[in-house]
Amino acid sequence: MADLIDSQLFINNKFVPASTGETFELFSPFDGKKVAKVAEASAEDVDSAVNAAQAAFPAWSALSPIERGLPLKKMAEKITTHKSDLADLEALSMGRPVDGYFDANYAAVHFNYFGEAAYAQGHTSLNTPGFLNMSLRQPFGVVGIIIPWNAPLVFFSKKVAPAVAAGNTVVLKSSEKAPLTSWKLAQWIEECGFPPGVINVVSGHGQVSGNAISAHMKIRAISFTGSTRTGRKIQIASANSNLKKVVFELGGKGPAVIFADADLEEAAKQTEFSINYNSGQTCMANSRIYVQESAKEKFTEVFKKFASQRKIGNPRESGINHGPQADKVQYDTVLKYIALGKELGQVSLDGEANSENLTVHPVIFNDAPEDHAIMKEEIFGPVVVINTFSSEEEVIAKANDTEFGLYASLWTKDLERALRVSKKLESGMIGVNCASPTGCWDLPFGGWKQSGTGRESLLESMEHFTEQKSIYFKVRGIGG
Repeated sequence: MADLIDSQLFINNKFVPASTGETFELFSPFDGKKVAKVAEASAEDVDSAVNAAQAAFPAWSALSPIERGLPLKKMAEKITTHKSDLADLEALSMGRPVDGYFDANYAAVHFNYFGEAAYAQGHTSLNTPGFLNMSLRQPFGVVGIIIPWNAPLVFFSKKVAPAVAAGNTVVLKSSEKAPLTSWKLAQWIEECGFPPGVINVVSGHGQVSGNAISAHMKIRAISFTGSTRTGRKIQIASANSNLKKVVFELGGKGPAVIFADADLEEAAKQTEFSINYNSGQTCMANSRIYVQESAKEKFTEVFKKFASQRKIGNPRESGINHGPQADKVQYDTVLKYIALGKELGQVSLDGEANSENLTVHPVIFNDAPEDHAIMKEEIFGPVVVINTFSSEEEVIAKANDTEFGLYASLWTKDLERALRVSKKLESGMIGVNCASPTGCWDLPFGGWKQSGTGRESLLESMEHFTEQKSIYFKVRGIGG
């Protein structure tokens, strides 16, 4: 990958430059080298992609699920075959370590599953005398998809696969920080057998192409994963245009609750992985840890041991499990919060930061005030706060005192307590004696409060990419 990548827009099964000719440069966060020249999509380019998708929709939606599934399964094969290339592209663009890169397997599961299970189900009813009634699920038409930079291949697959399997056509915008895996998958779209216009991939910044997608009158649904701030802007644009359906998976400030009877070694190991995985750049990370007072010293000691063992360096090299922050903006943001934390919180692990390769070693704060910025705002970096609690009621109140509610983690050997506390935690997902990113393929993925609207999963996503219709048949002799 020594050559400079020329990443263009993919519209109607053709790679094309931006209509304005504008591009932006992409630099490796670790060594600062320029790795790609990326097309900057304009509103006009988004309109061209939407028109291509709209033209493709009638024929694509008329196919059977089996016929639509064939190119999806071929895409799964491509992803599996080229997973090392995809890992390297994400290491280049946003510093994701190639070791532990599970995203290609995750993506292949989604394309394979929706290649075989794209049967949107309605139901029938004889409960109205004299009528045979039924409901149908049908695709929206053109769907807009906007994906984040921290796991682009994951979100490409979990949104595009169910959307097109349901019969929709899509316009996807990749993140300006990590457009390369989307560009790579676009190279295989026609080869896999997707007709022109079914999947269109544009790159660029949110204030131009993202806003154009959000406000487009021909896009009837939009799926977005990213920050709560951006989600709010997309929702406003959607409301001000055609009230398109929105599905959001947004930010998090996940709590982990560690009771004294927990397996403290395992709890420390998994919660350390949760917050420091991907250099802390995950929405599900448990960035607030509450440990029962009698267990705090031991837990913190073990957590610090695991955090100190992180191997930090070039994400393209084997053996590295902690790469740089995605870019200088993210690096500076993390350092800003670390400086704020040092003003009030106690520091039990003060990680070094390197401005030359944008790496930040894990940082552990203790006993930070509950109303402090590092407790309330999403940092998106390897920064954790370990506070204490005495009673069950106290820790539930502290854990829920947030506008986020994506993933909570709970550690105890007391089954009744686990059930009791799980019920009271205000979170869309809860790991009991496990931490994020532990999940389940067939259960809903999403958050409460400002962490999102709607749910995604192998079983949930088809519903979000289809519209419901009720039909009432008056039938003679069907009786009451």
